[in-house]
Amino acid sequence: MRYFFATTLRRFGWLNADYLIKKVSRHPGKTVIPVGELWLVIDGEISKWACLTCPGGCNSSISLSLSPDRRPRWTVEQDFWGRPTIAPSVHQHSVCKCHFWIREGSVVWSK
Repeated sequence: MRYFFATTLRRFGWLNADYLIKKVSRHPGKTVIPVGELWLVIDGEISKWACLTCPGGCNSSISLSLSPDRRPRWTVEQDFWGRPTIAPSVHQHSVCKCHFWIREGSVVWSK
């Protein structure tokens, strides 16, 4: 319910966010993730993947491992509205080669 409310607020410009978290139970595989959604793949109570479409415009799918046993790995935190903060930065090495952070749902580009 909160996701629906947050997307509505974002649509009307009352919530600033390039991305909102949508919790899913399976990795998207070849499924196209809608722009503006970060799919948090959760198995039981364990967060496994953060999946999103690259904000650089190349429409590449990015999957970030959240497993503490894998390298590299990322962490995802969310605020009340479901806006993600990802650490460390994301450096997309293929296609558009963009480098960015996501902080409170907003893309912050690396210089």
